[in-house]
Amino acid sequence: MTQPIHDAKPREGSRPPFAKRLSSRLFALTVLAVMGAEILVFVPSVARFRLDWLQSKLETVSVATLMSDFAEGGLLLSPEQESELLHALDARLIAIRRPGTTQLLARVPDLATVDEQVDLTQETGVDSVLAAFDTLFSHRPRTIRLVGEIGDGTMTGEIVFDEAPLRRAMLLYSRNILLLSLGIASFTGLLVFGAISLFLLRPVRALTRALVRFGADPEDPSLILRPSERTDELGIAERELAGMQHVLADTLRQQRRLADLGLAVSKINHDLRNILASAQLISDRLADVPDAQVQRFTPVLIRSLDRALHYTQSVLAYGQAAESRPVRRRTLLHRLVEEIFETQLVTPEQGIELVNAVPPSLEADLDPEQFFRALSNLVRNAVQAMEGETDDAVVRRVAVRAEALGDTLLRLVVEDTGPGLGPAARDHLFQAFRGSTRAGGTGLGLAIAAEIVKAHGGQIRLAASSMPGTRFEIDLPGALPPTTA
Repeated sequence: MTQPIHDAKPREGSRPPFAKRLSSRLFALTVLAVMGAEILVFVPSVARFRLDWLQSKLETVSVATLMSDFAEGGLLLSPEQESELLHALDARLIAIRRPGTTQLLARVPDLATVDEQVDLTQETGVDSVLAAFDTLFSHRPRTIRLVGEIGDGTMTGEIVFDEAPLRRAMLLYSRNILLLSLGIASFTGLLVFGAISLFLLRPVRALTRALVRFGADPEDPSLILRPSERTDELGIAERELAGMQHVLADTLRQQRRLADLGLAVSKINHDLRNILASAQLISDRLADVPDAQVQRFTPVLIRSLDRALHYTQSVLAYGQAAESRPVRRRTLLHRLVEEIFETQLVTPEQGIELVNAVPPSLEADLDPEQFFRALSNLVRNAVQAMEGETDDAVVRRVAVRAEALGDTLLRLVVEDTGPGLGPAARDHLFQAFRGSTRAGGTGLGLAIAAEIVKAHGGQIRLAASSMPGTRFEIDLPGALPPTTA
């Protein structure tokens, strides 16, 4: 079983502190947003409250005017009456302005200079807002002289009073607005908190728990998320996550099998290298046997054993599923193909014809050892595809062709007259363990060939053809003109 993705053991019910939860942050953000909106409402409303309070203060002057008009004989009020009137209206001076005259109704004897003068007939909206906050944040006692229209607008009232009652009323109003705003913000925040927790955060927490459980053992199929039937974005996310977990679980299982296979190959490769070394010593002695057949096949056997030893040493030294960097040499392609044909186990009884149609003088800039492997895999696949044919009338031929396309491109073609590739092989072509061209194959041959071609900066593809069989085309940069003596 593979190791967990993270070292720390996940806690099934672990949750962040309340202050760090997303729901808590959304609740706080909602409350702040509502309070910000309430502040925008509070600014003009407190200015309106101040204006209404001052207007009601002026209306008391109208009452005093009526008292003066109904006084006996129209005489002025006595000092005692003035004192009672000022005490009742909480004022220091009351006066009425009519067109052409000003009438002083009452005043305190020790009236000093006023601190602020407010004329409601000249005050704008901005002035009201500034004056309201000036009253709220003022901490020293001040005397206000208020002037404004009263009654039907033909008279102007004037009253002098202390600012303290106005400030107390505005503070009480502000406190009530604050408490009301906090209540609205908290109620709204709780609604948002509950809705988000129910419809968003709860499924997100379920996704998180599924990820934590799956991360502890990604190869256990029972830990793969079972998506709900939701049709919104979270439902799509659940289905996509479940699909990704399936793919990841399959990939991890395949990687584990590949790792086990790699270990087994390394062990076999270690022992095989020793066996090949012994076979190489025997083949060296065969070179001294004066038999014509032995002398003919011994060089081929020696070269094959040398390549096999080189491959085994490369596997043990490199230890990865990747090809080394190509060591490019100027190579005669016709001779390289001849060597490949010599190593193919094709008997006359099989009736398979190997055709080397590469021009003898065509040269290319490539790694001969790596391209020997690439072309050898393609030729071997073609030979194996036709080994089961028993009808003598069926043409069994493997041909390798090459041509220079211009000055910078070389095209190699490996084609056969076999049965061709099935749909499964075409869909997973050049993929190890998936792109096999025959039953029981691994698909490594095509994967190795594709990797070598890519390392040379070329491209390999399965060419479409109306003729039966298979045709692979390799386009390589670096076609070279033939050397001249």
